[in-house]
Amino acid sequence: MNEINQLKEFVKECEHIVFFGGAGVSTESGIPDFRSVDGLYHLKYAYPPEQILSHSFFQKNTEAFFQFYYDKMLYPKALPNITHQKLALLEEQGKLNAVITQNIDGLHQLAGSRNVIELHGSVHRNYCTKCGHFYSLQEVIDKAPIPRCSCEGIIKPDVVLYEEALKEDIIEQAVNSITAADMLIIGGTSLSVYPAAGFINYYSGNKLVLINKSATPLDSEADLLITASLGEVMESLI
Repeated sequence: MNEINQLKEFVKECEHIVFFGGAGVSTESGIPDFRSVDGLYHLKYAYPPEQILSHSFFQKNTEAFFQFYYDKMLYPKALPNITHQKLALLEEQGKLNAVITQNIDGLHQLAGSRNVIELHGSVHRNYCTKCGHFYSLQEVIDKAPIPRCSCEGIIKPDVVLYEEALKEDIIEQAVNSITAADMLIIGGTSLSVYPAAGFINYYSGNKLVLINKSATPLDSEADLLITASLGEVMESLI
């Protein structure tokens, strides 16, 4: 496959690689994405998932929010797949500077990646909305159906819901990493979620690699476009 050989050459030449990934990175770990035919946004619920996963819905319909959250957003038994593992290896080899992820599952860290920029937060961090005390994922699971702190405050996942803004320091980290990259690999994302997808515009190099099964708005701008399974491509990389 000529595209794979080209990708290998790019990796060989570069020392400041950044990976930007979406839900497709974790689908091979058994975590469903959002927009595919079998994704969360095509499931039938009393409310659209986009509405359930909003700040106002969390406040006004807390029990229904957590019912969906526990049922569809948490996968505590999921394990890193080949993509997570290869990215951790690239970082260990001094090739990869950062992983920028739209996912909230923590699988990059579990695979061994150290510099992970989580744009949308993590299910592994949870805090009391009243006193600020932090809780682990397991503690939140154990406190179902509505997790409450010892002070009786509701425990909120440290994830970015609809109607909420990304954290300024996270935005700055992502932009700085992409700006300094000599190679940007985009994988497993439709590039349809903003403002996250807009960060791509800060890359000014000539090794923009896009790996995705379906078309994205950025296909025509990629220096290397690979329309294939992310896991298969990453497996052949090293």
